[in-house]
Amino acid sequence: MRAPRLVWQSRALGLSVLASVGAVVVALTVQHAFGVRVCPWCVLQRGICLLMALVAGLGWLLRGVQPMRQLALALVLVLSLAGLAAAYYQWDVASQLASCDLTLADRIITALKLESRLPYVFMVTASCADADLYHLLGLPYEAWSGLLYLGLGALSLYTLSRNGHKAHRH
Repeated sequence: MRAPRLVWQSRALGLSVLASVGAVVVALTVQHAFGVRVCPWCVLQRGICLLMALVAGLGWLLRGVQPMRQLALALVLVLSLAGLAAAYYQWDVASQLASCDLTLADRIITALKLESRLPYVFMVTASCADADLYHLLGLPYEAWSGLLYLGLGALSLYTLSRNGHKAHRH
């Protein structure tokens, strides 16, 4: 029987993978099936979700190695904070800009050549102001991604602190 801590960490990492991949699947569906255009900040958040899924997935696969699970959870937390910052910046600043050219998101996408490497996922098709016109159930998409990042970050933090707390009790 596996220790409850191992089960909890595995579930947290598995949920992080599913939620991150699910968010990208939803984003791609609304873009390609319903014509929602995306800005560099939207694309950057997709990249963060995919990176988070990769890190959490590796942590889940290596769940027999305690330091790797904890490292994966810590990296998911850091990526969640980065995603939350990107979502907030898109909502508060970028959505007010006529152009996203030369913003941090645009520079990262260009430097990594994401648009040319995987255009179906990373092609920028709108300015930040244009992307602000799209909403899902009354909320802008960056609000939904911000909630996702907040939830996954809280789950990672809780899991890390829960494990640390239990380690000190034994």
